[in-house]
Amino acid sequence: MPTVLSVLAGIGLSAAAGFRVFVPLLVLSLAQRGGYLEVTQGFTWVGSDAALITFAVATGLEILGYFVPWVDHALDVVATPLALVAGVLLTASVVTDLDPFARWALAVLAGGGAAATFQGLTAGARGISTLSTGGFGNPLVAVAEAGTAAGLALLAVAVPAAAFVAVVALLYLVTRRLFVRRRRPA
Repeated sequence: MPTVLSVLAGIGLSAAAGFRVFVPLLVLSLAQRGGYLEVTQGFTWVGSDAALITFAVATGLEILGYFVPWVDHALDVVATPLALVAGVLLTASVVTDLDPFARWALAVLAGGGAAATFQGLTAGARGISTLSTGGFGNPLVAVAEAGTAAGLALLAVAVPAAAFVAVVALLYLVTRRLFVRRRRPA
């Protein structure tokens, strides 16, 4: 994969980690095993049987945990630093044609930044849902987050440029929704 596309794939996978930490790791494992995505030399382990099983179990537990009241909050507390680490590792694992310093710098800045940004937004969305619905709306938020993580991770593997456009579009929509007040007619 050309360098630009591998960078875009890394950013897409990292942004997906902001929605669910283990979903993009599972997608990366499956993609690497299936030969759909090349990983850097030190990350070939992600396609191993042990990694695939671990990521599948962790994904299932993470998704189920977000449907349990109060556990979803505990998961958000733990998921924030984990998403940042996952974002860095996801980007570093798929950017294959850069020297190690540039790859890791890019992984920390772009991968970690994308994951942290979307993790912060999802934690905020869950907080708003908890306050406005008493937690009853959180399962709907959890489904949307899991679906977005899966869709974005799959898109990052299949069409990295489209995944990057989706990341930018999501940021634009959320930023517009949060920071631009609609003018009400007088």
